[in-house]
Amino acid sequence: MQWFHHFFSVWMQFVLDWGYLGIFIMMAFESTALPIPAEVVMPPAAYWASQGRFNIALVIIAATAGSLAGSAASYWIAFKLGRPLVTRYGRFVLMSPSRIDAADRWFEAYGSGGIFVARLLPGIRHLISIPAGLFRMPFGRFSLMTILGAGLFNGALAWFGMRVLGDQPSLMKDPDALRNALSSKSMWIIGFAVVVAVLYGVMVWMQKRAEATRA
Repeated sequence: MQWFHHFFSVWMQFVLDWGYLGIFIMMAFESTALPIPAEVVMPPAAYWASQGRFNIALVIIAATAGSLAGSAASYWIAFKLGRPLVTRYGRFVLMSPSRIDAADRWFEAYGSGGIFVARLLPGIRHLISIPAGLFRMPFGRFSLMTILGAGLFNGALAWFGMRVLGDQPSLMKDPDALRNALSSKSMWIIGFAVVVAVLYGVMVWMQKRAEATRA
């Protein structure tokens, strides 16, 4: 637990030191092909908000703005370069042809609404901007769906972070406080894992449905 607490403290301090700009930058990466998981950004930021160091509304706004910026970058790269270059070079940034094809099928099946839903789902939320750009979805509509989906997702993660970590002011200094938080809030952590598993199941089901619709 000592080494974990040390790593945890270093990361929490990093989030605090970088502030809203850091949240924006990390969430921008989260929405590209080189993602930083939002799950390691939003809960620490929400913890600092619960300690009065951040404003929770500004945390969610900065995160959502970052999500939009990263998504817009992916959208315009795909829009300008087109499918041949994305397919050829995508594997160098963790976008294999099969993953791009899966995102294509998703977008073709669900369109604008699929952008909103995809922002809530693991494994596809950082890829969905690619087919939106390739299919030249109107950027205004794409931006709106991204803001709504990312805002809801970021808000949920922030609420989870405040609920699980927010009432532990000594979390950074005392390993026992971290241990107690993890044990006393285990039901919330298990619930979060269950939600992620359910969302993953929904993603798999919707992808199979999209493939069937395409066929």
